[in-house]
Order: sequence, then structure tokens, then C-alpha cells
Amino acid sequence: MRRRSLLLAAVPAGLVTLAGCDSDSLDPNSPEASPSPSASATPPPKIVDGPLPAITEGRKFGEKPTVAKGPGTPSKNLAVRTVIAGGGRTVAENEFIRADYLGQIWETGKVFDNSYDRKRPLVMQLAQGSIIDGWRYALQGKKTGSRVEIAVPPAWGYGASGNPQAGIKGTDTLVFVIDLLESFNSGSSAKGTPVPQTDAALPEVGTGTDGKAPKVTVPKTDPPKKLVSEYVLEGDGPALKADQTVLCQFQGLVWDGGKTFERTYGSGRLSQFSLKQMREVVKGLAQGLTGKKVGSRVLIVVPPELAYGDNPPGGGAIKKGSTLVFTVDILAAM
Repeated sequence: MRRRSLLLAAVPAGLVTLAGCDSDSLDPNSPEASPSPSASATPPPKIVDGPLPAITEGRKFGEKPTVAKGPGTPSKNLAVRTVIAGGGRTVAENEFIRADYLGQIWETGKVFDNSYDRKRPLVMQLAQGSIIDGWRYALQGKKTGSRVEIAVPPAWGYGASGNPQAGIKGTDTLVFVIDLLESFNSGSSAKGTPVPQTDAALPEVGTGTDGKAPKVTVPKTDPPKKLVSEYVLEGDGPALKADQTVLCQFQGLVWDGGKTFERTYGSGRLSQFSLKQMREVVKGLAQGLTGKKVGSRVLIVVPPELAYGDNPPGGGAIKKGSTLVFTVDILAAM
């Protein structure tokens, strides 16, 4: 598309995120905040087996672990150990992961962050500039369902400046225990249960789960006057809250003529955006997603007053008074 995307902004390897994603939704102590700079020409770290501290409690996958202080002097290299080997799909660089984690300082054993207590796993892209390099290199090639313990020296963590807000000095080696729950790439789809589509006055949406764009057949009738949000595939994950950020596949069409104005399906990209900010872009899309379950495909029909009204973006298929049709595969949320 020639015009600037309304919902998408380029990030590494063609995966995408909403422009201006709400940084307030990210925990400042978690490993995606203030990643250390890394030039593309910098060689990857040497990965070694240890030393690594013992996990003394919470040894099962998904349990909050308790980790001993680091034994002696940490390695200057990136130490990685698979504690529990999972049997899921292999994670590749630039894919998104959903993971629970605990992070602590090697020397003191002080825990500076964990997602287990928040009950909101981290959803983040394993891409340069999105997450600290220690995670990026340590998790490539690991399988979902695995528990991985890593020790990250400053060069592959927060660098010489550390992370003062988290109490991390520029000389601190960091220890993480990471439970890899899921991973997502541009071929991911919702995997929910098909829901009968019985209303002939609404668009019919395909139920394929191969990562390709589902076919949308818009009826040749007047659009509904009110917002419509219906399951096409109903997942079994938690319901989206209005303050969350969603990772998804989506497509947007104009009701009149059924022309697609934007999509991620088949493009080598995903979309990640905050529902809070989406209310300022396409209010009806944010409203239609709120309360829907993760793992679902949702049909959302947005009347003009909850979309662009009489102020459509220039140069595209959306005109004054356009009703918009969206299909959204909700892959994950945080």
C-alpha cells in the first residue's frame, strides 16, 4: 500500500506492531525494557553451559521458581541450560513468544521482576531492539513447553548503564528462569471451535486455520447500524481486558464492495497494538475485541461513527461514512 499504514508499523523481519504502542502497558523491569544496543555487525555471544544457580523450589514447568544465589564468579559468556525440555514448536528469531519468567541478580539473589505473581505472561518479539540480547540468543532453537535458565552478563543485558529503576547495576549478571508457553509467527492462526454463522445479514467468514486470510463474503444489503462483534472461532483463553495489548492476525474490509484495505494474513507479518490506543484510531475495533477470548477469530462490523466517520484516511478504499468489516485472530495478549 502506498499510504502509511493505519494499524501497522514496520519492525524487524517484517513483523509489525501498531504505531505508538502504549508503553505504559509494559512493566519497566521486564526484559523488553531498555534493551542493550547491539549493532547488526556484532558477532553473537558464545553460549556456555554454566555456571548457573540451582532452582531450589518451584521446579515444575509453570510454577514460580525459587533460585539460589549465583555460585561464585559468573561467566562472561551467555550461560544457557534447558531445565525441562518441551515438545512444542521450535522458536526462531523474530518470532513472538509468550512466556512466564523470573529475573534476579546473580551476586545477591535479589528478585527484580517476575511474571508469575502478575499472572500475565510476557508477550514479546525475539528481535533486536525489542528484548535484551541475552534472551534473543538464548531462546532461539528452544521448543515451547521448555523451561530454560540463563545467566546474562551485562554486555548481553542492559549494558554498562544497567537498569536503575529495577535496581540493576551496569556490572550485574542477571539470572532468568523462563517457561516458554507459546510462540507465534506469520503463519499462526486462531485455533478455536467454529461457531455457527446463521445471520444472513452479516458477512460470512472462513474458518480455515492455516495462516491464510479467511474468505469474507459481505452481503449485498445495507450494513448494520450498530457495532457487531461475533465469534467465528471461539477460543478457550482468557477474555481480553480494555487495558491489554493484543497480538493478532487481522484484515479490514469496506462493507460497500468488500474491498480489503489492510491485512496481515499472508503478508509475513503480525500486528500488536494496545486496545487503549486503538480506541483513538478505530473505537469500534477496540470495543469489539474487549471481552473476547484469546485463541478466537472474531468478526467485527464497525459503523462509521465508531470508525472514521466523515474524516477517512486519504488515498485508500475507506470513504466518508464507510462501514468497516474486520476479522481478527486473537493469538495472545498481555
